Amino acid sequence: MSELPPCPKCYSPYTYEDGELLICPECAHEWSLTAAHADAPVVRDSNGTPLADGDTVSVIKDLKVKGSSAVVKVGTKVKGIRLVEGDHDIDCKIPGIGQMGLKSEFVKKVAE
Repeated sequence: MSELPPCPKCYSPYTYEDGELLICPECAHEWSLTAAHADAPVVRDSNGTPLADGDTVSVIKDLKVKGSSAVVKVGTKVKGIRLVEGDHDIDCKIPGIGQMGLKSEFVKKVAE
């Protein structure tokens, strides 16, 4: 039996196939597996390079940390980013500051 992806709406693991559609029995959401891959947004850095989970990026301008006097300096390398949806595209752990959300427009991809 092939592994089907969980429901993108409620994340239920009990999805099933009906022809070319995948259906969630818990929330009744229907979607196409081919459309799910085409609809995935592509997150790009400040230079237009596509980003992926696990990439290493560098900050391109000083960023103030809300609620703190700390500043993320230009050139700070951030390893092992995780892409998320929302206002801030990137979840990461910045050395010396901790867990943080960044916008992709303020980073550039670094060759590892």
